[in-house]
Amino acid sequence: MVSLNPVRILKQEADEEKAEVARLSSFVGAMAIGDLVKSTLGPKGMDKILWGMGRNEGVVEVTNDGATILRAVGVDNPAAKVLVEMSRVQDDEVGDGTTSVTVLASELIREAERLIDMRIHPQTIIAGYRKATAIARKAL
Repeated sequence: MVSLNPVRILKQEADEEKAEVARLSSFVGAMAIGDLVKSTLGPKGMDKILWGMGRNEGVVEVTNDGATILRAVGVDNPAAKVLVEMSRVQDDEVGDGTTSVTVLASELIREAERLIDMRIHPQTIIAGYRKATAIARKAL
């Protein structure tokens, strides 16, 4: 006989987020990653002081390299993880532009949040982004 009782698959200390709260949490995580590296851009870009934890306990590194910063930051937010991974792929494939790619993606997410606040459906936003991509490719 099969039991219909719910089975807990999350760790005891894990939190579960649903619907709007989960979406807002993803937006905040991705925008925080973008804001973290945005201040390093340009000729007046600021350096970040990275303090090592775990194996590198006490190691201090000063950098304004987006790839280094994002590699050093531990994230558990799914959207933030996507931005960090995207930055890593950019660094592996091209070797440059990690900060710019991360900031661009986080700003697109910030604008998507504003559109969702205006009650525009996420699929409509995605369709608009795809049209904009096609127009930009055509122009380039």
